[in-house]
Amino acid sequence: MTDRTRVAVLGAGAFGTALANVAARAGCRVSLWAREAATVAEINGRRTNLSRLPGAQIHDQVTATAALEQALAADIVLMVVPAQALRAVLSACVPHVPPGTPLVVCAKGIERTTGRFLSDIVGEVAPACVPAVLSGPSFAADIDRGLPTAVTVAAAEGAVARRLAAALGSPAFRLYHSTDVRGVEIGGATKNVLAIAAGIVAGRRLGASATAAITARGFAEMTRFGTHFGAKAQTMMGLSGLGDLILSCASVQSRNFALGHALGEGKGLDLLSGKGALAEGALTAEILVEKAREAGIDMPIAEAVDAVLGGIIDVDQAIVQLMARPQRAE
Repeated sequence: MTDRTRVAVLGAGAFGTALANVAARAGCRVSLWAREAATVAEINGRRTNLSRLPGAQIHDQVTATAALEQALAADIVLMVVPAQALRAVLSACVPHVPPGTPLVVCAKGIERTTGRFLSDIVGEVAPACVPAVLSGPSFAADIDRGLPTAVTVAAAEGAVARRLAAALGSPAFRLYHSTDVRGVEIGGATKNVLAIAAGIVAGRRLGASATAAITARGFAEMTRFGTHFGAKAQTMMGLSGLGDLILSCASVQSRNFALGHALGEGKGLDLLSGKGALAEGALTAEILVEKAREAGIDMPIAEAVDAVLGGIIDVDQAIVQLMARPQRAE
């Protein structure tokens, strides 16, 4: 790939906008696809995206478009759409994407209707393309401000992952490459659910000790789930696993933590009803727990989050149930 690699970023939300700027700073020509004509006009005219990423100045190598076919004249495609919308957007992309193009999933979740991991959806819907995943501890605002950030990009072939890292990386945005696609995507999906639990603890003001406990035991659940489905333990210990979990369990900048925090305070209905910013963990919890139960994987924290989100138990009941579990060796 050359210094003028063409990158399509599908999704002009906060993260998509930040990644578009990252790719442009790395020397790429970037097409940023947005559904709304008003967003396209604002990005191309004012060089801002105030409703999604306030304060961002859009790089002059980023061109917004509402025409999917125009955006997809690219060497790399970053899929920065919500996990539950991935299949539909991919289906619309297929006629316009040349075979062999890397399709890099930047969402974090599991498809609710099928239980499919996101890279598998790429393989199913766009079999002629190359599935890849980008994930790790990163907030869009930090990325856009050029603050030091490190994430992981994974593809089954190491050479593809290395090329992606080289094309998109920069001094402020460090990309580690991996061949463990499953591990990287499972870390992102499970940490969202566990971050809701950490937010509940913080919102209930249960203290720093409880937050540390929920994070550590949550990581144990993530690792059990990941390794069962083929993830490498070292990936779970890395940026896309433990690193992302630590970030998401410690800040209201995380939409999932913010949702949990609101639930812990006795609120959160706006976020659950879709009136607030999207918290992917709320959409992933049920299918994550279902897959874990089918596989015989013990995930009590994730189960408690799912039960609270489903209105089966309240926050206080969830806390009592977790603390009343039989004592066991760690």
